[in-house]
Amino acid sequence: MGEYHVRGGNRLAGALCINGGKNAVLPILAATVLNGGTSVIHNCPMISDTIVSIKMLEAIGCKVTIENSTVTVDSASASSYELPKDLAKEMRSSIIFLGGTLGRFAKAKISHPGGCNLGVRPIDLHKKALKALGTEVIEEHGLITCTAERLIGTTINLDFPSVGATENIMLAASKSEGATVITNAAQEPEIADLAGFLNSMGADVRGAGTREVVITGVSRLHDAEYRVMPDRIVAGTYLVAAAITGGEIELTDIITDHLEPVLSKLEETGCIIRKARASIRLTAPKKLQPIAQMRTLPHPGFPTDMQPQMMALLSLAAGTSVITETVFEARTKHISELMRMGADIILSADGRTSVVKGVNHLEGTSVEAHDLRGGAALILAGLAAEGKTVITNSIHVQRGYEKIEYDLALLGAEISYWE
Repeated sequence: MGEYHVRGGNRLAGALCINGGKNAVLPILAATVLNGGTSVIHNCPMISDTIVSIKMLEAIGCKVTIENSTVTVDSASASSYELPKDLAKEMRSSIIFLGGTLGRFAKAKISHPGGCNLGVRPIDLHKKALKALGTEVIEEHGLITCTAERLIGTTINLDFPSVGATENIMLAASKSEGATVITNAAQEPEIADLAGFLNSMGADVRGAGTREVVITGVSRLHDAEYRVMPDRIVAGTYLVAAAITGGEIELTDIITDHLEPVLSKLEETGCIIRKARASIRLTAPKKLQPIAQMRTLPHPGFPTDMQPQMMALLSLAAGTSVITETVFEARTKHISELMRMGADIILSADGRTSVVKGVNHLEGTSVEAHDLRGGAALILAGLAAEGKTVITNSIHVQRGYEKIEYDLALLGAEISYWE
């Protein structure tokens, strides 16, 4: 499964260029099925989830080539609507292949998705939305089979602004008859990026990134070339890496607006942040300050994917912080691991609120990554800890970070990856 070895105590300083976003590239790759032609996708992060998505495309008949960070997909030869069970179970985002495959073949079959265990994470919103578009959805033996004689545009109100459900609707509705209106849509930047790619193929998607998205179906899509947006969660993780080590960092090739919720909280800890349109410089304070209340929310609120990293940071603040997780009820497995390193954290009975009392130092030890962002948080804690920290089960981290050990080493960290 591999492990990261981190020796703490180094002050990180330097500059990094941020790669394309994990949560942006996956729905874009799923969308390449729709045009029945060639899609050239630049700035693709070569993470394990990207590789799984590419294997899924190849399994249904697409021809895929990779050159550095550019992925070219020829979906003209795609002929199967059945997505491999073993690959679907490797990542949660496999569910978004439903919309693209349904839009192309009017059929789709996939097993229930896997990925990080962050709680129940039901797919009821996906099924409800696809049914509203005229799809018959059958679940049996762990498989989801979708069939539609015709996809008909309609109005779909989401009970919760689910990113995945919003994306699946956008994908399927792009080839539907008439207009589809999504109300209470997810507003994450990755939604707007998917719309940008769909429109580059000739789709008609308006309002992406707002609470109402309108998709007017078209009969044909064409070849496209597109560049994936930078990864705002990777950027946030590296900002915290500098902050937790008392360092200084400059990030380039980013979209500053995407990071505003994270930057605001980092400023509350005393970090000095200088922003430009496509770059950010962070200088850590001499002593980190606590945050009275931090609550995860759908965008434009504070992202749940940055909660574990901020918890690692606040474990060294000069006071008590309160963190409330409202998105995933089981995003808490990193807490016990941080406590093994000396963090002082109390989790409420309902598992939603953590009281983090800052300590003077953390101690290196052996800890386990239970999910993607929790694993990243343990690496950050290791950077600031006294002695050596070993983070096992590193496969989770590799799902979202492309050679994190290389990037951190460029900043002065003493970190290595062991197979």
